Amino acid sequence: MTKVRRKNGIGKDREFKVVHLNAAGVDVSPKEMQVCVPSDRDEKCNRTFGVYTKDLHEISAWLKKCGIDTVVMESTGVYWLPLFRVLKGDGFDVILVNPREAKNYAGKKTDEADAHWLMTLHTYGLLKACFQPDNVTREIRNLVRHRGNLIQSCSREVLHLQKEMEQMNLKLDNAFSDILGKSGQAIIKAILDGERDPERLAGLADWRCKKSKEEIKASLQATWDEDHLFIMKQSDDLYHYYKNLIKDTEAKIEELVNRYSASVDADKAAAMERSKKQKQLHNDVSFDIEQYAYNAWGVNVMRMPGMSKNSALRLLAELGPDFVEKFPDARHFESWANLVPNNKISGGKLLSSKVPNKNNPVGQVFRQCANALWRSNEPLGDYFRHIKARSGHLQAMVATGKKMAGIFYTMVKNKKEYDVSIYAKSKEKTLERRIKKLQAKILRLQNEQAQSGLKVTDGTD
Repeated sequence: MTKVRRKNGIGKDREFKVVHLNAAGVDVSPKEMQVCVPSDRDEKCNRTFGVYTKDLHEISAWLKKCGIDTVVMESTGVYWLPLFRVLKGDGFDVILVNPREAKNYAGKKTDEADAHWLMTLHTYGLLKACFQPDNVTREIRNLVRHRGNLIQSCSREVLHLQKEMEQMNLKLDNAFSDILGKSGQAIIKAILDGERDPERLAGLADWRCKKSKEEIKASLQATWDEDHLFIMKQSDDLYHYYKNLIKDTEAKIEELVNRYSASVDADKAAAMERSKKQKQLHNDVSFDIEQYAYNAWGVNVMRMPGMSKNSALRLLAELGPDFVEKFPDARHFESWANLVPNNKISGGKLLSSKVPNKNNPVGQVFRQCANALWRSNEPLGDYFRHIKARSGHLQAMVATGKKMAGIFYTMVKNKKEYDVSIYAKSKEKTLERRIKKLQAKILRLQNEQAQSGLKVTDGTD
């Protein structure tokens, strides 16, 4: 136990030291800002300000007058963002902290007490700053998240479309695996234009459809209720409207990505080895995100198994090009992405080992990438299936996502492309260890046979 304490820095020489002498704390709320500075800087060191733009500039001016150079605030919704930008623009070192790390204090809870407590903790360096991307990355992140919301809206309208067709006994989804494909969209457009003849509707199906014309024709015999057709038309219009919005959003994203995409010469751009992954059927990124990600990070992360264009776009939007400078190593990055269990130890015993219930967008991306590996022949796919057989599907997603996050961080940090041979060698060593264990087990069983007077088999029978 003594060694563990020394390792964690817990000993006699550990004491509270002033780390940030000129620190201030801000308690953020929708209607007011409570700002606290050290008591020797102003007679009224704990003040209340408004939330309008002029009030935010008054906060900045007062903090400069008090000699403050670093400010801490809690991440309360999105209400902190305007003040964060103003203070950052005025040259302050602003850090954002998780409210969970600053909530435990005695006494009555008030805005003044919260601001003073934040200032005190920050003065002694007891708060850990949240990860914050640069302003351009933040703009791209907002647009990428908005794109995700639009995709969800598209999916919702498709469900409405299917519901109305089902109530009319229009079994289009029985005839086609995807009603959003070429044949499905052509038939839906004809129905909304007034066509009701099953023979003509079936003739719009592509010749490559697996279902016979007779079966397609049978699935297109419906009741054609006016109310369901009306809702169906509106759902179809909304679906195509959202698809156009997605295209416009992607065009804006590409425009912003060009701002901080690393400048590369023609030889370096041509030297990038493409992943040659298949194009997604739906919601595929319309621009060359593989090239943009390569320009930003210096490696082609799309060559990782399970990494799709949508995943690369989300990672680029959430992390930015310089995220490796904000995490000391891969373990810190994995922990921040919520892919590492929170081990609680007391009395030398492990009380619990669970992954915290937090929504981290980066961690969700890696879990989705890991889930795509369950039928992959890559070594990461073997690892996923191994963990799944031992602990279950959800645990396999987390464990494989953690491994992928470490690989991703190492690739970007060291500017080294994904090399499957490393994992092939690891797999070879694992198989060799398993063979040795099985050989030792066979030898023990043979000795038991010999001691019992039974015929010793060599395992080839």
